[in-house]
Amino acid sequence: MKTLIRNIKQLVQVREEGIEKLSGEEMATLPTLSNAWLLINDYKIEGFGGMESIPHIEADVEIDATGKMVLPSWVDSHTHLVYAGNREQEFIDKINGLTYEEIAAKGGGIVNSAKELQQTEEEELFQQSLQRLEQVIKMGTGAIEIKSGYGLTTEAELKMLRVARKLQKRHPITIKTTFLGAHALPKEYKDNKQGYIDLICEEMLPTIAEENLADYIDIFCEQGYFDLKDTEQVLEAGKKYGLRGKIHVNQFNSIGGIKTGVDYHALSVDHLEVMKEEDIEALKGSDTMPVALPSCSLFINIPYSPARKMIDAGLPLALATDYNPGSSPNGNMNLVVSLACIKMGMTPEEAINAATINAAYAMGIQKTHGSITKGKTANLLITDPIPSYGFLPYSFGNNHIDQVILAGRLVK
Repeated sequence: MKTLIRNIKQLVQVREEGIEKLSGEEMATLPTLSNAWLLINDYKIEGFGGMESIPHIEADVEIDATGKMVLPSWVDSHTHLVYAGNREQEFIDKINGLTYEEIAAKGGGIVNSAKELQQTEEEELFQQSLQRLEQVIKMGTGAIEIKSGYGLTTEAELKMLRVARKLQKRHPITIKTTFLGAHALPKEYKDNKQGYIDLICEEMLPTIAEENLADYIDIFCEQGYFDLKDTEQVLEAGKKYGLRGKIHVNQFNSIGGIKTGVDYHALSVDHLEVMKEEDIEALKGSDTMPVALPSCSLFINIPYSPARKMIDAGLPLALATDYNPGSSPNGNMNLVVSLACIKMGMTPEEAINAATINAAYAMGIQKTHGSITKGKTANLLITDPIPSYGFLPYSFGNNHIDQVILAGRLVK
């Protein structure tokens, strides 16, 4: 099936040749094409150009995009979208002055979500997660990573990953799954951390690999959770099963996790609210993508990743939502792009690059997603009539996505 989009006010993120990622000053450039057309053949981008030179095309579907922008759909490379219930009571606790760590200490946080998930049937978990997935699709997300980590038992972790795989079959959105068994210590392993790590490495991992449930492995490398030795052990175990690392690091403290991630060729290191000079130096010249999660900073009122400092040091940067029930109960990538500009000092060009091509790299799908390039998957968003792409981050909190195309088909 051929779909032709005509009269595009501006085609954004146009790359004649595919690129891996953008770093430093490169992130300030966002190629566009005005008064454009774009042709989709089946599920791929076949061609594009200016309306003044549009060839005769016999299309099955035609879309008039007069006054509208067309961009590659957002790529959300860090989410916990599969979870059960919610944690609004903890939200109220935070308002009343409790810290993230204090809430966790009294039985809230990740362990609270794990208890809820363990008691939720797989079909109910699927239905809750499907509703969230359809919401983020409407807001322009066309590729998403989904982590486990709210199970903390073998059975519950497998349940989460099976649900994520089932979601992929329901919609043509691109999904990658990440095993995050090392998210927190279950209560029964409170005084036996090594015992839980052994459970992850010797029981959970072999079963997950056998059932092909995960693409990556993750660990929460943070003071009070898992240390550098734990991180090395889990990443090493993941390597044996072909699972590359994607690590939670530097959310509250800098304890050396970024260098460990780089040493193990982690695909990404995520959070980065607290960054020391040695962390930035460790990332220079590496194949590891730094990922910032500004909606988490907004929700739990912690510092934002120092994006300006990282980009000015020549690093790449990606953006993601961290969609989860405790610290970022929102999967709106439009808001993330706005926060990156408002709170992190990024330009609209840098933020859009971070939410498309660099985010695709952080998911390992940069060869097929993240830019308007011939041969790439036709995952696109069409905006409302807006004055410029800068209006997207400017008009924060609003959804200016009119239509979404996934794998070459309009999402109804």
